[in-house]
Amino acid sequence: MKSIFLLSFSLFMLSCGNGNTQTVTKESISNAEPIEVSIQDGLAKVYFASGCFWCVEAIYESIEGVDEVISGYSGGHTKNPTYESSNTGTTGHAEAVEVIYNPEKINFKTLVQVFYGSQNPTQVNGQGPDQGSQYRSILFFQNQEQKEIIENVKAEVAKKYEKPLAAEILPFQKFWIAEDYHQNYEKNNPGNPYIQNVSIPRLNRFKENFTEILKKNSH
Repeated sequence: MKSIFLLSFSLFMLSCGNGNTQTVTKESISNAEPIEVSIQDGLAKVYFASGCFWCVEAIYESIEGVDEVISGYSGGHTKNPTYESSNTGTTGHAEAVEVIYNPEKINFKTLVQVFYGSQNPTQVNGQGPDQGSQYRSILFFQNQEQKEIIENVKAEVAKKYEKPLAAEILPFQKFWIAEDYHQNYEKNNPGNPYIQNVSIPRLNRFKENFTEILKKNSH
């Protein structure tokens, strides 16, 4: 569990969560019909899971054209997941983000490229020290066009690695917003040891490779 009440600094260094590695117990939702979220006020929404949502939220919020990023849960089979329940690994949910963006300023393909370029795409069930099905990587598609874009980007990225890419590709069903204290966590808790030693270094590695799409105040 990501918590300021952990017993020692070393535990912060090990994981952003409780490290539960229990696998999902329900059938996959991979054959479900995707649910498409309509554009509102010129802004579209897409959904990704890529390890600790504290890290992923900060990465996408640094991108020009992204209006807001919300931390939450998706990809599971239970209703109203909480941080505690998702961390058991039994709800099927992964820590995910809702990326609210202006498609006139940045396109879906670029957001998918950011997804692959801001993580270790071959790591199974986790990112960095965060391990367990709740930290697995998932790209959620809302229609066939998005699915094809994801698969095309995946094929290009796969050429760079000897190991297979680990991220699941699933039809989007539902996004559950996480508890208030998780929102803007990196920004609101800059001194947290996990943020200092895991989240910020991950963000900086991303920035080094995607300088051309960063907001001016993110350089």
